[in-house]
Amino acid sequence: MAGVTIVPDALCSSLVDEETAFRAVSDVFAAMSNGEARNFPVVREALGYEDALYGFKGGFDRAGQTLGVKAGGYWPNNHTRGLINHQSSVLLFDPDTGRISAMVGGNYLTAVRTAAASAVSIAQLARPDVKVLGIVGAGHQSAFQLRGAVRQRKFERIIGWNFHPEMLPRVAETAKELGLPFEAVELGRLAAEADVIITITSSFAPILLAQHVRPGTHIACMGTDTRGKQEVAAEYLAAATVFTDERAQSVAIGEAQHAVAAGLVAADAITEIGDVITGRHPGRTSAEEITLFDGTGVGLQDLAVARVAVQVAKEKGTAIEVSY
Repeated sequence: MAGVTIVPDALCSSLVDEETAFRAVSDVFAAMSNGEARNFPVVREALGYEDALYGFKGGFDRAGQTLGVKAGGYWPNNHTRGLINHQSSVLLFDPDTGRISAMVGGNYLTAVRTAAASAVSIAQLARPDVKVLGIVGAGHQSAFQLRGAVRQRKFERIIGWNFHPEMLPRVAETAKELGLPFEAVELGRLAAEADVIITITSSFAPILLAQHVRPGTHIACMGTDTRGKQEVAAEYLAAATVFTDERAQSVAIGEAQHAVAAGLVAADAITEIGDVITGRHPGRTSAEEITLFDGTGVGLQDLAVARVAVQVAKEKGTAIEVSY
């Protein structure tokens, strides 16, 4: 009888840190660019119950020999139950036989792999001389985003804005942990001062508008992963060189869906970040260029960090092995 490895969500933070996630996500983006890995079409549906969104993301990484699926979604009322809004689990399968090989908690891994994707975009696309990091959003994901970002550039301070300003002390605490001063600012000031901006909200209407465009900025839009969601105006994308994790998802459910639908950005003008990693695209070409990363969140990211979690758990002897 075959065995299945179980890695509970509570263990994952001790198995996959920011640097490990960064490497895993960067490697799988490169595998996508090289034609060695592909994502399967996303299923994401409103349940019509608890205002929840539920779906599946999967794929196959031939280079990493990783096959699997993440199931889960967004339950906005979970705060009333003392739970985070995003809930998910990852199933891995043996690509040689199709048998299930591992079950991995996906909540922490989703957060750290999302932050890793924006960190990869900062490493590849932000100007080397950036000083000010701006963040729009103050939810559970914000701390992960800041921790990932500051590993890539020597930021001197962090500024932030949120729809609910009473949540910004959470961002201030993370900034303090990172040894950087933090200031809550108005949205216009954030756009005018930040060299790198991370948006991580669940908005269905643009927050950053055309008047917020500033030459030389790198912006990582990390909240739009569903049809209808939007964090920045379509005109903002039109002013930028647009990069993404996967072009098909970017156009269908990512930040670029609105600009492409409006005819402001051509789908084939959007570059997958893996092409920058592998040298197929130069990335940023000038200090004045605006670069925008549309981080839709692909299934291969989840599989990459889940595979690492399983490997490390086995090495540490903390994995749970059951017959199946």
